[in-house]
Amino acid sequence: MKSISRFMSSVLLWLAATAMPAQEKPVRIAFMTDLHYSAGSKSVEDLRLCVKDINTIDNLDFVLVGGDLTDFGTDEELAAVKSILDSLRLDYYVVAGNHDAKWSESGCDTFKKVFGDDHFDFTFGGWRFIGCNSGPDMRMAPALLPKETMDWLGELEPGRKTIFVNHYPQDTSVLNYFDVTRELKRIGTRFLIGGHWHNNYSMEYDGLPGVLCRSTLSAGKSPGYSLIKVWDDSVTVSERRVYGSTGVTFEPWYSKTLTEVEDAVAYDSDGLPEDYPWMRYDVNADAGSKGVKEVWKFSENSNIAAGFARDKNSAWYATTSGDVRRVSLKDGNRIWTRSFGGRIFSTPALSDGTLVFGCADGFIYALDAGRGDLKWKRKAGKSVLGSPVVMDGKVFIGSSDGVFRALSLKDGTTLWEFAPVEGFVECRPYADREQVVFGTWANRLYSLDPEDGSLQWEWKPEKSSRMYSPAAVWPVKSHGKIFIAVPDRCLYALDARTGKEVKRFEKAARESVGISPDGNTVYCKSMWHTLTAIDAASLEIKWRVETGTGYDISPTSIAAFGNEVLMPTDKGNIVSFGSADGERLWARKLSPALVNPMEVWSGRGGKYILASTMDGTVALLFDGNK
Repeated sequence: MKSISRFMSSVLLWLAATAMPAQEKPVRIAFMTDLHYSAGSKSVEDLRLCVKDINTIDNLDFVLVGGDLTDFGTDEELAAVKSILDSLRLDYYVVAGNHDAKWSESGCDTFKKVFGDDHFDFTFGGWRFIGCNSGPDMRMAPALLPKETMDWLGELEPGRKTIFVNHYPQDTSVLNYFDVTRELKRIGTRFLIGGHWHNNYSMEYDGLPGVLCRSTLSAGKSPGYSLIKVWDDSVTVSERRVYGSTGVTFEPWYSKTLTEVEDAVAYDSDGLPEDYPWMRYDVNADAGSKGVKEVWKFSENSNIAAGFARDKNSAWYATTSGDVRRVSLKDGNRIWTRSFGGRIFSTPALSDGTLVFGCADGFIYALDAGRGDLKWKRKAGKSVLGSPVVMDGKVFIGSSDGVFRALSLKDGTTLWEFAPVEGFVECRPYADREQVVFGTWANRLYSLDPEDGSLQWEWKPEKSSRMYSPAAVWPVKSHGKIFIAVPDRCLYALDARTGKEVKRFEKAARESVGISPDGNTVYCKSMWHTLTAIDAASLEIKWRVETGTGYDISPTSIAAFGNEVLMPTDKGNIVSFGSADGERLWARKLSPALVNPMEVWSGRGGKYILASTMDGTVALLFDGNK
């Protein structure tokens, strides 16, 4: 009987083993991305249908949301998305996308307040799941994982099977993609999940497998999302479409065995991969570039998304972590630092020993520029992302609360307010004794009387989408005309008295303009590697040249000084052109990230260029070229 019993036990064990799957029960995930919530649009119903359908599926473990939760990053949109996602019966984890960050009226602060953070790290079913924001934060450029996020990745311990969630594909869509994938391989990442392209794609990032998944938007078909199953060593991804009250799951469109990925990428001495597709650091050794010397250079512990204030001995700048610093122009050494309660995207203004700037915590601050002591602060109703201009003892500055202000430089008292301002302000206004001109993210360009704030005129572009607002450009004025570059890729010359369009230059510019020291020439750069010089009086094109920089969407203003035009790019380059004919003179690479507004001045034997990039690089260059 014992032998029969043993035989039967063996048979039963064999039958049980063959009846069970070879692998453990998978982790089951619903993945939604690119919700693009916009009140009054189909996106709202699409999201509600997807959430309702997810709640009908019994064997899911949790939900991941892969960015672009909103269409425009407003506080109201974020709150509305949160209320819908909270109706999920499962735990959910979110990351921000470019739409949540680039057009954020709060300077990216509200996302963290609403959802608790902009990254996550948890373990489930033997896997570590991590996710983080993608940027670009406030400034138009390719994605850039912020310095603080890269530090967070760098602190994660290696040796754990990891799945990484980010809105963007981790390729050249991200300026620091090579640093990201290097860290992901170091910690043990085996699979990446993203969105951004709104459709299903199989991806590979230097050996790291991944997917980009469909948007929840119906977009002419049906709303839907993705179902992901992760076993111990494999993954499948299926699309689920929602038809009214019915959901249909299709056969997996992606399946992959997941193994440890070694970093086999070859990096040069500057840390760039050998196949890096853009201007490399070796451009700094070119013939014309040899005359440009680095006086000093250092890297901040945070991103920088604004320009400088400067006198003959010092420079002041702010970081996106909320620090304001004063440094010596002689050697770059830090003199003092003051910390504030929100991110700072405002380029400070310096006048009569007072430093003024706005902060995402909702205040306009004035400091004693020498010591860094607080002189006064003024509360706004929302974040203050705009940069100030100081003229005749008045501080002109826009904010996100629908108010444009003129304050006393001396004590911060309100001289006048203009409201309602449609949309939020991120630019630095143009100001003279005739007018103050600024744009907003609601398709508006305003001209106000500097004495009392009364409206002189209001201009709107033909395209109604908020994406085409004249909001990021710093306007310039010459020969009775206001010049602005708009995301519709046009440069506009407007009559300064009436706001009427005088001339439009098609496909010539995108948000970046500059003006010559004598005011006679306006410069603009296009998205596709051209730089144009325009006679401000006649509005005739003086010259147009190929820049050799490729696709570029940086909104940073062009700087003109002496006989040079200095063009910043979104990939960390400064390129110099002759003002007479557009001849390319030299190029300099500071880092892989967007160049912020620069300061340029003359010195003995040449000119100085003070520049920073969005990844926290700060440098002083000396141009000794004749």
